Parts: sequence; structure tokens; C-alpha cells
Amino acid sequence: MPTHDVKDRFDHVPHDLHRVGAHRAPGRKGRGWVAFWWALAATIVLIGVGVVGILSLNDRLSFTVPGSSPSATSTETATPSETPAPTAVATVAPELSVTVLNGSSSNGVAASASQTLTDAGWNVGATSNANVQDQPTTIVYYADASLEGAALGIAQSIPGAQVLLANDFVDSGGDLTVVVGNDYVIP
Repeated sequence: MPTHDVKDRFDHVPHDLHRVGAHRAPGRKGRGWVAFWWALAATIVLIGVGVVGILSLNDRLSFTVPGSSPSATSTETATPSETPAPTAVATVAPELSVTVLNGSSSNGVAASASQTLTDAGWNVGATSNANVQDQPTTIVYYADASLEGAALGIAQSIPGAQVLLANDFVDSGGDLTVVVGNDYVIP
């Protein structure tokens, strides 16, 4: 009995052929890079869309061209017969609660400002430190436009104070919030 089979044409397989299984063809060179380049292009596009979206949501990116005229539908011209909108009158409203925050680098400023407001007839609910200690000016924050007169009244009680309609301190616990700045002088 022979120990070896006779070699025929099927026994000669090229050495560069890396087959796994009987019917696999060799893979094409560079085929793996195609998926990489598509993934890289998709990543760059998604990052670009994200950056533009974030900048436009934060109002840092404006899509208007400087110097372009606004559309005719969005502009209104005032006629001489129209009266200007009434301005708010400074009032003292003791029914409103006022929160006083120290935004200056000095100690005791919030307590002094709250005493000044109490003497002027205001209801000071709380005094505390602000999260910044370098506020340059004293600002009275109000979140509702109907409180503008009261905010102006507080600004009259604290010389040099400015008023600002903003929702920055809507959770402060008071109807109005005063952030005392470095410009405040303790009387």
C-alpha cells in the first residue's frame, strides 16, 4: 500500500492566496480604508453642524449681513401723531420682597445696603453674598416688566444703581434682587 497519494494539479495552490474555506476569494487591497474615509467625513460634517448649531443658539453667530437693510415687513415708521410709550415712575412698594446680594470685594456691603433699603420703606427678605465678588456697578434686577417702577424706586434709594430687566435672579426668593457692586459707598 502506498503511503503517499499521487500529486495532481489540485495540489498546487499559490502561496499568496490566503483562503479560509473552500470558496473564499482573496480580498481587494485598500478596501478597509473606504469605510474609514466615509466615517471621517461623516464625523467632520457632524462636528461642523454641531458647532454652528451651538453658536447660533448662544447668539454668538449671526446670519445677518452687516449693513443690509431690514425687510419692509419688519420695520415700522413712527408718525408724528403717535405718542411715545409711557415710562415707568419710580415707586416704593413695601409689599414686594427684595433680596440683597453682595457682589463687591468689601465685607458688610449687603447688610448696609439692606439697612438703607429698609429705612427707605422696602421689605428686605434676605441678604447674602453673590457668586461673583467683582461686580463693578450696583444693579437692580427685575424679572417682570410691571416691576420696573419698583426697580427704579430701589435705584433711587441706592445712589448710582442701575436697573435691568432679566431672569438672572428669578429664583432668588425675592420679587426684586439687588446685586451691590464695588461702586457702592457705605454711608
